Amino acid sequence: QVQLVESGGGLVQAGASLRLSCAASGLTFSYHAMGWFRQAPGKEREFVATISWNGGTTYYADSVKGRFTISRDNFEKTVYLQMNGLKPEDTAVYYCAARIYSTTSNIDAEYTYWGQGTQVTVSS
Repeated sequence: QVQLVESGGGLVQAGASLRLSCAASGLTFSYHAMGWFRQAPGKEREFVATISWNGGTTYYADSVKGRFTISRDNFEKTVYLQMNGLKPEDTAVYYCAARIYSTTSNIDAEYTYWGQGTQVTVSS
């Protein structure tokens, strides 16, 4: 059974940093592209960042480019999202997701496995 477990969320002030982690089990982690998505209250889920199977390709939403960094450790079966310069508009539940393919995607329908999410709240 595939499990993705996010951690690292919290309440921070604007300008602060957080690092989210997503620990995977039940799948051959290095075969899968991974992604981070977020959903703010009253809004649809949106793409944040994605990384290919070996970390060689990454892609970011324009809203987080230059502030967020996605990375992975295939030995630890974990994907990370380093978030710097947080803004109140970054407040959302952040979800980790895995594709069955090794290549990146910014489309949530192309991800098969999802975590339960971790709350990030940024105060002004």
